[in-house]
Amino acid sequence: MDTSKSPETIDHSRRRIVGAAAMTFAATEFGLNVPGSMAATWTSQAPASTTQAAHKSFGPLRQVNAGALNVGYAELGPADGAPVVLLHGWPYDIHTYVDVSSMLASGGYRVIVPYVRGYGTTRFLSDETMRNGQQSALAVDAIALMDALGIERATIAGCDWGARTANVLAALWPERCKAMVSVSGYLIGNQQVGTLPLPPKAELQWWYQYYFATDRGRAGYEKYRRDFAKLIWQLASPKWNFDDATFERSAAAFDNPDHVSIVMHNYRWRLGLAEGEPKYDDLENRLAQAPVIAVPTITLEGDANGAPHPDASSYAKKFSGRYSHRVISGGIGHNLPQEAPRAFADAVIEIGGY
Repeated sequence: MDTSKSPETIDHSRRRIVGAAAMTFAATEFGLNVPGSMAATWTSQAPASTTQAAHKSFGPLRQVNAGALNVGYAELGPADGAPVVLLHGWPYDIHTYVDVSSMLASGGYRVIVPYVRGYGTTRFLSDETMRNGQQSALAVDAIALMDALGIERATIAGCDWGARTANVLAALWPERCKAMVSVSGYLIGNQQVGTLPLPPKAELQWWYQYYFATDRGRAGYEKYRRDFAKLIWQLASPKWNFDDATFERSAAAFDNPDHVSIVMHNYRWRLGLAEGEPKYDDLENRLAQAPVIAVPTITLEGDANGAPHPDASSYAKKFSGRYSHRVISGGIGHNLPQEAPRAFADAVIEIGGY
């Protein structure tokens, strides 16, 4: 069957699409559930053995100059394997993929897992560079890293901020993106729409975004960043029983000297409370049009995601190529690759073979 237009389905439920572009933007940016045309959706049970984080770590990390950064990254698998780039979000780090990466590497993939700007061992090359967290800047970082590593084309997979970056890469540089796996679907934002009010329940989900908009919020995150991150982990993944060692392994990445500045700018920029850099204006203008993504894509959602996220029906039509959506059951929360690594790795393997 030709699944470029009509993927194989198990759940045949359909809903009518809402035509207003602003509502689509609001759904993808703020997690507002908007009825839409549902793409192929089925539920996959995460094996119980994959829902607990393993006590693993990456081997020695590598460093490479790429664009504005000296990027710290893990690399696994054969150098001539099909490349896969795995992108983390906030408040997480490369250990989101510590199990996924080993699964993919054992299957012959060349796996790259970078610390994004403001995390871990990644550093700015110049003190003069703006500590910019806007979506296009993070995507340009990823392209620069691929260039530095001699990777022309890769499967790009991401969660949280990393999913948004993967979306931007697939939309603006489809020639560099063989395929994509994205947790919570289509997350490309629009700063102008970010200024629009939402219903109170939707606004409540973004309490930390408004906290970060204040000087008190910046000072609070600076002082209590570990406590803050742990709270977000608990709220976003209410059924994930991670232990202290698992959390601390990732929390060390937040000691990066630019971490607070990048996080504050990312959320303030979304609300139109912080300026971006003019050199990214053209990219942001293109992203503001909510471009359709044509590369083969699998979107994933955990059945217990406690973080703001759009309903899958609101973004199904944003993917024009081969596409399917899967719900991973078993109490899987927002940090899906770490909570259900086998399901995430299987999606990367499947979509990379299209």
